[in-house]
Amino acid sequence: MPNIVLFSGSSHHDLSQKVADRLGLELGKVITKKFSNQETCVEIGESVRGEDVYIVQSGCGEINDNLMELLIMINACKIASSSRVTAVIPCFPYARQDKKDKSRAPISAKLVANMLSVAGADHIITMDLHASQIQGFFDIAVDNLYAEPAVLQWIRENIPEWKNSCIVSPDAGGAKRVTSIADRLNVEFALIHKERKKANEVDRMVLVGDVKDRVAILVDDMADTCGTICHAADKLIDAGAIKVYAILTHGIFSGPAISRINNAPFEAVVVTNTIPQEEKMKSCPKIQVIDISMILAEAIRRTHNGESVSYLFSHVPLHSAIMSDKPNLEEVASFDKTKLKKTETQEKNPLPTKETIEQEKKATS
Repeated sequence: MPNIVLFSGSSHHDLSQKVADRLGLELGKVITKKFSNQETCVEIGESVRGEDVYIVQSGCGEINDNLMELLIMINACKIASSSRVTAVIPCFPYARQDKKDKSRAPISAKLVANMLSVAGADHIITMDLHASQIQGFFDIAVDNLYAEPAVLQWIRENIPEWKNSCIVSPDAGGAKRVTSIADRLNVEFALIHKERKKANEVDRMVLVGDVKDRVAILVDDMADTCGTICHAADKLIDAGAIKVYAILTHGIFSGPAISRINNAPFEAVVVTNTIPQEEKMKSCPKIQVIDISMILAEAIRRTHNGESVSYLFSHVPLHSAIMSDKPNLEEVASFDKTKLKKTETQEKNPLPTKETIEQEKKATS
């Protein structure tokens, strides 16, 4: 099996570093810059010949520049004789342009898929695609991971009244998502039907379901200008909900989003860190972040080792690859290293992790 190299694009270096830390790796050396005419320049600073390369680049910030940077990095690694190039794209760019909904409209998500394939990507790892059919736009393997297990864990740990809650979808397109979460929590679900006059502008909303005297939890895959979820929150309060939470995978928060959230009746707006949120959290105390770096790290580890990734569709992985997650010295002394086959991560990190010790205990009991 070839060795593994992890590179970070410039869109979300903090997430890339967390993924690298959980895998016990150092980020590969790469310099990304722009010429004076704004052309993107990428310099790969180490050999990737025969290596299994993973490039982490999220579709956020300067989306077009970051997409071009990703394409150039993929191509640079491919023509430098890397064994396989995997693009790890936590938030897939142009995912909302996935169908021809009016005359002469482009299907930009398909165009992005073609560009990634032509650049030389062999595999795509992404999270909560806006539309699952985008996977069919590719002729290469696509792993669409889900934030749902992490969302369920957050709900159970942070909402004391979650057993008296109602999971609500702010639009008809998210019905499948909320029914899945509601079934796993064994609670009710509701749906808000919205009618739009034009993009990013909701005309009216109709609530289908009962949220009276319950905690309403709005769940969606992304929030951009936040007009929909803020209108939905007002609708739920009017319908008798005692508290309203919003849980979103991709918090884009463009335009008037932050001011709308501050003025809306949310207890908390929870997003994952597929997109950097540090600056937005400073101006909006309601925003909380779920770290999904462990899901991406485990997906990379399983892909590299040729293991199944489907476990991650319904489970949050344990922090098995965190190098700083060391057990106490007594546990280390009593641990028999010969009982478990060493993985590549353990070779780099000879001390056993907490999960490794738990595995050894289960194996011998």
